[in-house]
Amino acid sequence: MKKSLIIALLAAVGAVGWFAASGRFERSDSKRPTVSVAVNDAPLERQARMATSFSPVVKKVAPAVVNVFTTKTVRNPMPEVTPFFDDPFFRRFFGSPFDDNGGRRQPRTFKERSLGSGVIVTKDGYILTNNHVVDGADEVKVAREKDKKKYTAKVVGRDPRTDIAILKIEAKDLPFITFADSDKLEVGDVVLALGNPFGIGQTVTMGIVSATGRGGMGIEDYEDFIQTDAAINPGNSGGALVDAEGRLIGINTAILSRSGGNQGVGFAIPANLARSVMDQLIEKGKIERGFLGVVIKDMTPELARQFDAPESANGALITQVEEKSAAAEAGLKNGDIITELNGTPVKDRRNLQLMVGRLSPGDKVSLKVLRDGKEKTFTVTLKEMPEQKLASANSERGQNDSDALDGVTVGDIDSTARSQFNIPDRVKGALITDVDPDSASYDAGLRPGDVIQEIDHKPVTNAAEAVEVSKHVKTKQVLVRIWSHGGSDYIVVDEGKSK
Repeated sequence: MKKSLIIALLAAVGAVGWFAASGRFERSDSKRPTVSVAVNDAPLERQARMATSFSPVVKKVAPAVVNVFTTKTVRNPMPEVTPFFDDPFFRRFFGSPFDDNGGRRQPRTFKERSLGSGVIVTKDGYILTNNHVVDGADEVKVAREKDKKKYTAKVVGRDPRTDIAILKIEAKDLPFITFADSDKLEVGDVVLALGNPFGIGQTVTMGIVSATGRGGMGIEDYEDFIQTDAAINPGNSGGALVDAEGRLIGINTAILSRSGGNQGVGFAIPANLARSVMDQLIEKGKIERGFLGVVIKDMTPELARQFDAPESANGALITQVEEKSAAAEAGLKNGDIITELNGTPVKDRRNLQLMVGRLSPGDKVSLKVLRDGKEKTFTVTLKEMPEQKLASANSERGQNDSDALDGVTVGDIDSTARSQFNIPDRVKGALITDVDPDSASYDAGLRPGDVIQEIDHKPVTNAAEAVEVSKHVKTKQVLVRIWSHGGSDYIVVDEGKSK
């Protein structure tokens, strides 16, 4: 049988027992702390001879790599009613969606436990891990391999676009890891991967850097992966990828596999990108990314000929400029080919997206473009990347009225989302991309990956419709129909019960 090639995120998951309770994350203080990490950005000393043992490196690094255990509530929706349930044969095996009084059975919930890894980056307990390790979790625990002591961890911040999350445990004088400059990494460098594969305990594997700058995998929005052949498996998510001197060069996140297990193609988020995200999440509580306001695509020889550019030209072709965007205000137009940003050549669409995403709103950048075969330079002041929040506080109900859907962020369903969350093509609606853990929506059970199909009995087919419909809800209680984990369900979000 032919097996398809799959991308696997590396948190190991197991479901244990049925229950009806739920927990909450503790919210961080309004006054944001700052954090200072150890960095050694000297180039790696590269020698032709191979070391006979990496034991000294492992002894230095291993104490800073921890196991991460999460627990979350998962709703198991009852299947859609079909004629099959009128047949006693099918009821015998699948049960009936109706109770003894003929009413619709309520969906059950169960406790799902996942495990992953993390890396201690400061002596007072800040930990780097993957967003998908802690996404939607009601409780997060961290355990050190040495003493097996478990700590309750607070989720300081998450960034689904890069798959980075920051945890904090209350402890002092912890062993921590030193960062390397991952931009200086070269193909062929020896690397070690540390983590907790399959929950068997801390494990070290060795390999080399197979490639850098990998992207276009459809795993995250911002992909600049380090590829390695060091063995990485479920449970390694959030673990450390270190160089031969024991410095952190990446956070292990995914594998490319036909079986779901390691086949020598693993991916790690570069340490520089992880550190940049961590700094913003800790100091600002969110990620502020620069935003040009253009739709772009890769150049091809065919496109180059049509736009009077050399056939070998690299860059990103602008196919649409959004109104009132930074690009529009600077004078950029459809058909412009962006070839440089601040003097750095633009290779392709993804490369430009990464460069702009690492900048902040308000930054002024110099863009070199090809227009009608001639070079032009534009100065652009970046704006903040917009988010679509459901029914903001200044909606029609007035600024003093609470909103039952506050704290929910939605987006449109694309092919990546359908693959990641196993959303069938027939399911239409607005994809929940983030839910504030301290919101009524979170208490009601809404989670990232759920699809909003109706709000207040009104169907929605995309994010824009969901935002618009939510603005006109007149009560603190709102009925929401969602698709989640294989089926549809109705949920009442009650702002009056929010804690």
